[in-house]
Amino acid sequence: MRTSVFISGGGIGGLTLGLKLAHCGVDVTVAERLPGPSPIYKGELLQPKSLEILDSLGVIETVFEHGHKISDLELTELKNEKAEPEYSLMSYSILPSHYPFSLMIHHETLKGILLNKAKEYPSFHYHPHTVCKEIQNHKVTLENRKDKESFEVECDFIIGAEGRSSVTRDYMNVTVKEKNYNHHFLTVTFPRPEKMVKGKIISTYQSFLGLFPLPDNEVRSVYLIPAGEYKSLRKKPISEFHKLYIKMCPELDGYVNQIQEWKQIQLMVPLKYHSDTYVKDHLAIIGDAAHTVHPMAGEGMNMAIQDGDVLGELLCDMYKKDKIDPSNLEWYPKVRRKRVSHQMHLSHLSALVYSYPYRPVGWLRKKSLQRMEKDNVSHYKQMLNISGLGLWRETLYDRMIQGGILPTRSDRITGEEKGNSTFTETQDYPWKETEALQ
Repeated sequence: MRTSVFISGGGIGGLTLGLKLAHCGVDVTVAERLPGPSPIYKGELLQPKSLEILDSLGVIETVFEHGHKISDLELTELKNEKAEPEYSLMSYSILPSHYPFSLMIHHETLKGILLNKAKEYPSFHYHPHTVCKEIQNHKVTLENRKDKESFEVECDFIIGAEGRSSVTRDYMNVTVKEKNYNHHFLTVTFPRPEKMVKGKIISTYQSFLGLFPLPDNEVRSVYLIPAGEYKSLRKKPISEFHKLYIKMCPELDGYVNQIQEWKQIQLMVPLKYHSDTYVKDHLAIIGDAAHTVHPMAGEGMNMAIQDGDVLGELLCDMYKKDKIDPSNLEWYPKVRRKRVSHQMHLSHLSALVYSYPYRPVGWLRKKSLQRMEKDNVSHYKQMLNISGLGLWRETLYDRMIQGGILPTRSDRITGEEKGNSTFTETQDYPWKETEALQ
């Protein structure tokens, strides 16, 4: 079998890349080891940049039909049972995008939308329940896990989108060093109150509950627990789990109670790593094969989509111009690596401020968020950076404002400042402006 681009892994990143290549007429083959939907929780929050990419791929209307828009994130700090909750609000509406909001969609639903669209193109080939067993130069050996039959595929380029355990990354002889955290998460979806339409993050100095509305009056929840506490929790009646949620968010009473067994609840173990190599010769890695981020800011799936977009655009141009020298792949990490590093840093900082059970940390977090909401520049920077639409680093001056040392700013952000911090098409695809392709 012969194909131009082989993609090992049919998750969101692999399918985004596969659809983009098929859309521009490049012959692409995707092998996915799972036969169907995964029972393991994966990302469900789409950021504005990802929505723009999905629009370019012709699936945005279908995504909207199956998703729930979130324009605001409501941050609630609970001091104690007697004190009134303190609120702050971070809004996507300040962003310069056709899609100034995020969107929650079931992970498997999004995979299905991407796959169905890709199958409309004759240049797209998909093999479910098929695993990449071996890579030898430009040849991959695949095995159908159902009938155990093996076959070979010859290709120009091999892209690893397998996730954390990557055959492609191993063949490239690239290792990653994982960082573990002092906490884990419980995550589960259950019915929600109809009026719960905003994203909510509720915290005390020693606990954290994230609530993100899904379509059909459901909500995805994440609850922070100390690392190692899961086994002892599971020995308790499921009613103890209900109490944890209801104590943090009383309006969930009667809703979270519909979770009847511990086996409905998944344990999510956060970690992070970032490969120092994305590309080697004719091979490249995307998504979790290249980088894994703490889930606090909901960036993992989005980074995979954005990887697939940049690498896909690059490969499309290489084939369009008949310039398929593997050295051209280096444009991909030139664009993506710095952006990924920044988003990983933001997620890591969020993890730190929510995961240490000390009252001073909780107090400082509360004050910082309240001042960030009121300070136009800090508010804009935060939402821009998590959206994927641009990059505007925080300064020491910003930190001093958030810490209460300096007064908040009320000045409007100029169009020039927005333009300088928002990614342009030239920044997304810099090779287009030059004759740089070999």
